[in-house]
Amino acid sequence: MLLPEKILWYLLPSLGVCLSLHNLLLLSMRALQGHHVVYYEWSFRCSQFLVWAIIILFWRHSQRSLLVCNQVLCFWWIARLLLTTAYFFSVFSSLKVLYLFEESVSLLVDVVFGVFLNVVRVMQTSTKRRNYGLEDPLLDCEEDLEELHHTDLNPIAINYWRMLTFKSVNPVMACGSRKQLNVDDLIQLPIELNPSSSYSALLSCWVVEQSKNSSPPSLFGAIYYAYRWPYFCLGLLKVFNDCIGFAGPLLLNKLIWFLQKGSGNLDGYILALALGLSSVIKSFLDTQYTFRLSKLKLKLRASIMSIIYRKCLFVSLAERSIFSEGEIQTFMSIDAERTVNMCNSLHDVWSLPLQIGVALYLLYTQVKFAFLSGITITILLIPVNRWLAILIARATQEMMKQKDERIQRSGELLTYIRTLKMYGWELLFAGRLRDTRVMEVKFLSTRKYLDAWCVFFWATTPTLFSLFTFGLFTLTGNTLNAATVFTCLALFNTLISPLNSFPWVINGLVDAIVSTRRLSNFLSCSEITSEPVQIAEPSSLPITVCLAEPAQHMAVVMRNVSSVWSSSKEEQSSVLHNITLDLPKGFLITVIGEVGSGKSSLLNSVLGEMRLIQGSMHSHGSIAYVPQVSWIMSGTIRDNILFGKNYDAKRYTEVLEACALDVDVALMAGGDLSYVGEKGVTLSGGQKVRVALARAVYHGANIFLLDDVLSAVDAQVACWILHKAIQGPLMNQQTRILCTHNPQAIYLANMIVIMDKGHVKWTGLLAEFVASPYSTIPSLKESLVSTSQLLEQESNNSSSGESIHPESDYLGRSEEAQVTETETRKEGTVDLSVYKNYAKFCSWPITVVVCLSAVLMQASRNGNDLWLSFWVDTTAETHKTKYSTSFYLVILCIFCVINSFLTLARAFSFAFGGLRAAVQVHNRLLNKLISAPVQFFDQTPTGRILNRLSSDLYTIDDSLPFILNILLANFIGLVGLLIILSYVQVIFLILLLPFWYVYSNLQFYYRSTSRELRRLDSVARSPIYASFTETLDGSSTIRAFGAKEHFLARFIEHIALYQQTSYSEVMASLWLSLRLQLLAAFVIFFIAVMAVIGSRGGFPINFSSPGLVGLALSYAAPFVSLLSSYLASFTETEKEMVSVERVLQYMDVPQEDLQGRISVHPNWPFQGQIDFQHVTLRYMPSLPAALNDITFTIAGGTQVGIIGRTGAGKSSVLNALFRLSPICGGSIFVDKVNVVDVPIRDLRSQFAVVPQSPFLFQGSLRDNLDPYQMIDDSMIWETLEKCHVKDEVEAAGGLMIHIKEGGISFSVGQRQLLCLARALLRSSKLLCLDECTANVDTQTASILQNAICGHCEWMTVITIAHRISTVMNMDNILILDQGVLVEQGNPRALLQDGSSIFSSFAKASTL
Repeated sequence: MLLPEKILWYLLPSLGVCLSLHNLLLLSMRALQGHHVVYYEWSFRCSQFLVWAIIILFWRHSQRSLLVCNQVLCFWWIARLLLTTAYFFSVFSSLKVLYLFEESVSLLVDVVFGVFLNVVRVMQTSTKRRNYGLEDPLLDCEEDLEELHHTDLNPIAINYWRMLTFKSVNPVMACGSRKQLNVDDLIQLPIELNPSSSYSALLSCWVVEQSKNSSPPSLFGAIYYAYRWPYFCLGLLKVFNDCIGFAGPLLLNKLIWFLQKGSGNLDGYILALALGLSSVIKSFLDTQYTFRLSKLKLKLRASIMSIIYRKCLFVSLAERSIFSEGEIQTFMSIDAERTVNMCNSLHDVWSLPLQIGVALYLLYTQVKFAFLSGITITILLIPVNRWLAILIARATQEMMKQKDERIQRSGELLTYIRTLKMYGWELLFAGRLRDTRVMEVKFLSTRKYLDAWCVFFWATTPTLFSLFTFGLFTLTGNTLNAATVFTCLALFNTLISPLNSFPWVINGLVDAIVSTRRLSNFLSCSEITSEPVQIAEPSSLPITVCLAEPAQHMAVVMRNVSSVWSSSKEEQSSVLHNITLDLPKGFLITVIGEVGSGKSSLLNSVLGEMRLIQGSMHSHGSIAYVPQVSWIMSGTIRDNILFGKNYDAKRYTEVLEACALDVDVALMAGGDLSYVGEKGVTLSGGQKVRVALARAVYHGANIFLLDDVLSAVDAQVACWILHKAIQGPLMNQQTRILCTHNPQAIYLANMIVIMDKGHVKWTGLLAEFVASPYSTIPSLKESLVSTSQLLEQESNNSSSGESIHPESDYLGRSEEAQVTETETRKEGTVDLSVYKNYAKFCSWPITVVVCLSAVLMQASRNGNDLWLSFWVDTTAETHKTKYSTSFYLVILCIFCVINSFLTLARAFSFAFGGLRAAVQVHNRLLNKLISAPVQFFDQTPTGRILNRLSSDLYTIDDSLPFILNILLANFIGLVGLLIILSYVQVIFLILLLPFWYVYSNLQFYYRSTSRELRRLDSVARSPIYASFTETLDGSSTIRAFGAKEHFLARFIEHIALYQQTSYSEVMASLWLSLRLQLLAAFVIFFIAVMAVIGSRGGFPINFSSPGLVGLALSYAAPFVSLLSSYLASFTETEKEMVSVERVLQYMDVPQEDLQGRISVHPNWPFQGQIDFQHVTLRYMPSLPAALNDITFTIAGGTQVGIIGRTGAGKSSVLNALFRLSPICGGSIFVDKVNVVDVPIRDLRSQFAVVPQSPFLFQGSLRDNLDPYQMIDDSMIWETLEKCHVKDEVEAAGGLMIHIKEGGISFSVGQRQLLCLARALLRSSKLLCLDECTANVDTQTASILQNAICGHCEWMTVITIAHRISTVMNMDNILILDQGVLVEQGNPRALLQDGSSIFSSFAKASTL
């Protein structure tokens, strides 16, 4: 550094600090000697000393670049030069030479240092740009200098300044104004907001809370221990912020007194400057409090959502059974948000009374005890509001119950939409959903109207307060003056925000308490542990999975085990009774038995999903589980098989071959990286089972639990899987427990267990089983021959280059690997049509009434204030009122009554309009969804649709009307304020145009980014709910594989993205808020200065009377909050409108062609003849044909079977017949009526069907069998007996028993039998059976086939089957291969033909 530069950096600041310190000492001596010292002298000298001290401090710590690089500081030195020069001229009025010399030196130091600082800045900027040349001319000077002097910068200081001004969001704002934002454009998430650390902190506190045995664990207590210190510090910041808020009214009071006296000194300017500075300080405090509170809320939200998800991973199905799936989804979507919002309410619940108390004290200083009249009104309203809060809490609790049920029914509707459309029941279920919605809206309307009363009472309180306060003050003989009135008005305005907010705070707190209790109840459920279980008496302890070894050679040991499917909070008769089993290691153990005998429950007991009430159970080693209904997660095939494990190419290839998946994968466009969609929608039933089996084989556990994995594939594939996978080298050394009805599997087993009604009826080795009376398989010789022939055939096929592997499904061969559509989001502004649609939902007349009442309400309030200013001016001019005090009070009272009436009208009309919109949106959305084609639901994840029906609909129900109400009040209030200011101070109009230009540009710049951030936020939220819904379905599989941590980590990744979008959104909002508040502070300063200048006669224009000037100043004080609140509410409204926009997207989904050209007779079809003529079906234009030009005729009253390998197109025949997917060529006739001409719902309602996936909905069993209540009980019991399920229904409690969600009260086989009974009760001429006997034992399947043949002689029966025995007695069979009809004829005739395809299937089936 050069010598001149050192002199300037060292000497000038040192000289400056010495001179300012000397002046401070002289000033102190004058004060001590009793001389009067004007306070602005203190302010001037102290600020002078402080500036030089800071410069020296920064220089000593090598931070000079902060002084050079900061544009604000450089500008300040120029401004300081001008201000000091003006002060210097006033000094010349003194004749003290020493004093003049000292001030001259001080001015010279300021000038030299200011010029030096800016010269250094310009020179360094120029040098930097010369070095860059033209390579990067757009680099900001500040960034250049920061890079140039990076060694001098203190990162903490820079980060703090960026945090204080929210400059870190600048790149996002700039990017958002130019293009659509992506995730990469967002602000990086701070380490402190990492969801993993937040989750760990809350979880550890929750564990501590649970360990307290004195009382039930409370989530609130855990939150308190996790975040109490940061929250306490925020409370201190809020106290300071609230106190600064009262500086405005106090300074206003002094300024009005100054204006009334008309003094000519500089006090007025000092007060005006102080008024502006207090607004600036409060702006920074407000934004910093909101920022830090928002960060705390983000941490809390991430931790709560994560522990809810974790609980679903760790709690057993039995313990979870007391909560419906819809209720658990509500925990995640709504209760978590409400609990997080408690952060606001807890501070507001003490802060608002504090603000009210301070305001009342300041009122006392102005009007003495007259303010007690206003206090009386406030106190009288406290019990009223408390009573309203209690009623609101009750309504909220009931509303949440109905919301849980609605979301559960919505999930049920969406999950089984394909089956419901085949039944023609979508309108029935939509009606049930609407009934639930009606009850929800009933309690929602109770809450909204009670909220309207709260708004009325609290909004009219300030008006009543002013009326009674000023009335009593004048009636006691006091005279009103401008300072008193408008200071009181400013304090009344200060009261408005806490008074209006208080009911919402109470409601939010009540909602949070209700949600916290609900979450605590769920999180308190017992979890699956890893400790031994040995229970002699009934207990509530959960069963365990991995326990201590009871014996070295046993894999599973059960002693006197009785278990139930209910939680510890419910009582239920046991499902498994006194089970005692020893299952050796390395054995293939087959568990057989009739439908409902307890086979699946036995596996679930080993997994720990059932509650053990008696006995003990031990298992040794890791477990892999394949459920009866395969669980496939969204993602690629490889993701589903690896399931979080590392990729081993050799083992992976072996697993694919063993599970007969290699050919399927090879034929898919994306190979094993093909996306399989939600619930494996792109895979056939057989492919799903094989993927789930491959997952288990790849993991290589000690114990394999396989629940009926062979029933969903054809005979050849079943034999391949049995020999290559289950008995192959990848599994044959492990223990395999297989529930099955497959004869080959029973033959190959080392040990056989027979279940009957929850008991182990028999157990033993294969030789003992064949000799026992329970044997139901063919002789060993026949089985041996059939199996040997099949294996020989497989070997020959392989050597000749052919394969018995199944053909891939049509969706599996998609040209596009991505079948599930990526969620779209709009760009740019929210269209005006969205607002119009919402207004239409509310109804236009209600919209007009709301707007008109709001305008008139504001006009009455402004009229009230103008009348007060007129009263004050009249008194001030004549020192006595022109009219009697009673006259002024009566007019004031009239304004008060009108304002109260209009407030009530606005509140109730808004509540009515919001409720009407909520009803209309839900009904229209539901109508559109149930009329959408099945393909829409196949391509759209259920979680994404549920997001619309839960979070978005909740926004439209609750948040949107609330924020719209605030927006309208802010807008009308802002317009009224601007009109008053323009009327009082004409010169304000000069500022209005440039101010509006800056304001509008600022908010448009912000809004473009804000919209994108909200849309990104909504899109980031959908994977959370989709993943959560998916995990609920497959939680038992995840637990069995020990993949809980993997899925939890994946969920936390989704949360991290959600955190990042929300954090960027908060930063952008506060960036705008700070700048708007600083802009508004300038307006306040401008109005105050103009008022001072006007009072001194500095302008030729008369600035009205003191009363009007006081009114203008009192209106300028809340201008800061009102302006910021308006834009914040406007932006928030636009964000909330995104929910309406998203819902409207789903109101434009494709619709089925519901109309038909003809109407059919109620008893149609009469014969049941079906004709397919050259039918071609494609699910997507880019996909191969699922049915390729097939033609066949099914005569009326005949029974036809459709067989083929997995993915051959069997189910597509039913899809075409039921018009689930439109055919792209050919025609289908039923009784010579083209199905295209029949209204689609009439068509489906005339057919009976038993779907591949059995469907029972939540409700009574009778409603499940006869939802329209058209059949008497005797016929239902008769049909149940024919379907061999009557005994089970009687044992469960009869027709009125309550079926749990998904029908988990019954086994899968029992559910299929109940679905068959439902179809038979329909008495249709056409019955379609899609693998209805796949999950029942062979003997029961044979009995059912006989029952169908006997009961359905007059019906046309189409059966899709994998078991050859199912179709052997039918009149005709159709064999499909890759969508082509390759063979048809009588099954017995085809069986005699050794060259027929059917004959090869029969050989593989080992009848």
